[in-house]
Amino acid sequence: MIHVPDVAATVEWYRGIGFDVLDVGRENGGGGEVIWALLAFGDGRVMLSAGGRPGDAQRREVDLYVSVDDVEAVARRLEKRVEVVEGLHDTFYGTREFIIRDLNRFWITFGQETAGRTP
Repeated sequence: MIHVPDVAATVEWYRGIGFDVLDVGRENGGGGEVIWALLAFGDGRVMLSAGGRPGDAQRREVDLYVSVDDVEAVARRLEKRVEVVEGLHDTFYGTREFIIRDLNRFWITFGQETAGRTP
């Protein structure tokens, strides 16, 4: 779960980069402000909850890591639409990754295992 200042705006941002919205909860029995949401990217799930604040540090306490089947295709699709923290690169632990920031300044790393991965 990630606490964010504006759940509705955050849901729309994540939807815009390819996350699916599975469920949304509202105050006052459904008629009020969006206070939580459940999102999916492939088999992964992320819950958003009201009451957070945007990040102002270089890095926050929580970063999302999203495993994908074609990291280069995801990078091409997103690179001109989001703030890229680190472009595509190979890691020493056997993945190809890139890192972006969401609208609340949280980091999201998209990664794919490479053939040369060692346990």
